[in-house]
Amino acid sequence: MRRLWRYLTSWRSSIRGKLMLAMILVAAVPVAVVTGMAADTNRKAIEAEVVESNLTNLTWTRLYLSDQFIQLNNLMYSVMINQSLSDYLRYVDEAELANQFTAQRNLLETLMSSYYSANQSITSVELYLPDAGKRFMVNSDGSTIWPQPEPPAEYAQLFETRQASAILPVPGQPDQFKLIRSINRFETRQPYGGIAVTVKWSMLDQAMELLNPDSRHTVLIASGDGELLYPPDSQDHSSIELAKTSTGVDRVGYRKADNDYVFYDRVDPSGLVLLKVIPDAFVNQSAWRTMTNGLIIGAVSVAVAIVTAVLLAWRLARPITRLARAMQVLNPMKDNPLEPSGRTDEIGLLETKFANLTSRIREHIKNEYSMTLEKQTAELKALQAQINPHFLQNTLQLIGSTLFKSTPAESYAIIRSLSQMFRYIIREPDALATVKEEVEHARHYLHIQQWRYESRLSSTLDVDDAALACKLPRLTLQPLVENAFLHGLEHRAGQWELGIRVRYEHPYVLIEVSDNGVGMTESRRSEVQRRLEQAAERLWVHDGHIGLSNVASRLRMHFGEASQLVIESRLGVGTQVSFRIPAQSEEEES
Repeated sequence: MRRLWRYLTSWRSSIRGKLMLAMILVAAVPVAVVTGMAADTNRKAIEAEVVESNLTNLTWTRLYLSDQFIQLNNLMYSVMINQSLSDYLRYVDEAELANQFTAQRNLLETLMSSYYSANQSITSVELYLPDAGKRFMVNSDGSTIWPQPEPPAEYAQLFETRQASAILPVPGQPDQFKLIRSINRFETRQPYGGIAVTVKWSMLDQAMELLNPDSRHTVLIASGDGELLYPPDSQDHSSIELAKTSTGVDRVGYRKADNDYVFYDRVDPSGLVLLKVIPDAFVNQSAWRTMTNGLIIGAVSVAVAIVTAVLLAWRLARPITRLARAMQVLNPMKDNPLEPSGRTDEIGLLETKFANLTSRIREHIKNEYSMTLEKQTAELKALQAQINPHFLQNTLQLIGSTLFKSTPAESYAIIRSLSQMFRYIIREPDALATVKEEVEHARHYLHIQQWRYESRLSSTLDVDDAALACKLPRLTLQPLVENAFLHGLEHRAGQWELGIRVRYEHPYVLIEVSDNGVGMTESRRSEVQRRLEQAAERLWVHDGHIGLSNVASRLRMHFGEASQLVIESRLGVGTQVSFRIPAQSEEEES
């Protein structure tokens, strides 16, 4: 332990101490950073989940409440448009008491019919007519009529503000609220009466339980001016302040208060504001359980990483230190081979072994490099000998169907296109082919696809004659066309459009393959572009297809970064893949 402490404290002058410190930092810092980032990401994910779920629940609850208030409005409208109300207003000033009595009786029967047809949450239906100076009320005790020469306060306020409706608390009845609606003349829009229903807040309890099933949060209903109406017995000042500061909204949303998340939505047609308050501690508590486990695992991982780094550095540094002291002037990685000094002792033996080892490493690297080149060449030949089995199967099925419904000449045209494709693929593979050969190969592929999809596919070939003799890697163009079908057109409904455009723009040839497929989002396009730019020089296939990475790698191997594939795409519009090659023909190269 003392020696370990001495080496750790003298790291500035000891390679062993520096190696230990470096390995500890390399092992421990990433684990600590990743653990912290994972904890923060987990909290944000839980926060996003809480926000999304509560906004959805708030929307469903708002729809339910809106439906309830629409039913209440329909109940009042049924009284307002009833003929008995018009008859009563017509006979109210007549001298004949019989007509007045009949009209009044019919009006009471209409109110009672509306009251008994409503749900059990409605405790009374009330009608006030200032021209008649009377107020009618129907409840469970029966019907009541009393003179009312002056408008009650709630009706007077409604008439003065010219509001269509209002929701007010019932004095002495905190578990009820009153929905009042003005009755206006059609011609002048002047109020000539009002109708009101008294409703129990318990009508909304079922919807509130859906919004807050475990009763751990606060659910409120406030009026348009911020007055807290529900729950009836709420006296929480903080809830009242949240209700006042959250009114005036016109759509569902949320905001972050000091220590709460406040979700809100306006309930039409009542004008009420539905609120749900979730303490910030709820989100933190939900995230903290996961963060605690992550922090514990992270701490254990850091400790294990530190111990492993110290032991590994200790074991690695001992032979390195001894070798450095004995062979300070030797460097096995110099360009020139290391010449042994001819010593016959242990140091000479180390020199000889080190020189031999250096030579073998260089030879091994050279052999590996040659094998890699041979492997890549073999992979390229294998690629050129492949054809997509799904495409072959579909083509054979197409040929079989055309034999029955088409002429022999048309069937032969498909067979000839497939034969030309095979001939091009299995011929002796050269590294490069002409643009003309690649275009013809793509033309045969499109000819088969045109027969397969008939009038649904519209393809165009626009090729400059000056570019036909230019060279590019074999099997470059057709995989781009096939990729347009697989990832763009086959996922799109309606008419398909695919175009191949070759332009001679000295000193380059520009080749573009475009389609009107489903396209990609900007984030997806950027990701694919980044993968193509970072693709290693590998030659491989995926599910029988020569992919974009393969084409990009071969273009880079032959022409460098200037021939990088460029993807342009818009979601729902289409995709274009383009690249440039040097405008140099085979004769110019020779």
